[in-house]
Amino acid sequence: MANHKSSIKRIRSNAAKRLRNRYQAKTTRSAIKRLRLTTDKSEATPLLGKVISMLDRLAKKNIIHKNKASNNKSKLTKLVNGLK
Repeated sequence: MANHKSSIKRIRSNAAKRLRNRYQAKTTRSAIKRLRLTTDKSEATPLLGKVISMLDRLAKKNIIHKNKASNNKSKLTKLVNGLK
């Protein structure tokens, strides 16, 4: 157990940030899954914009690596462009 007041606070704040990061990452993964299951291009195009925005936000906050976000955006854009 931590002894210093500041380290006790750091433990509490890290736990809160961890929960928030996990929630945001899980929400993004669910949105990506929903986009991959979409078969209609007119539905997938607006969803792609939202997913790209979510990925950029996660990369900006270092929740995921920027290259992972870039790879996901590239693959999803190819997927949506290939839809009819």
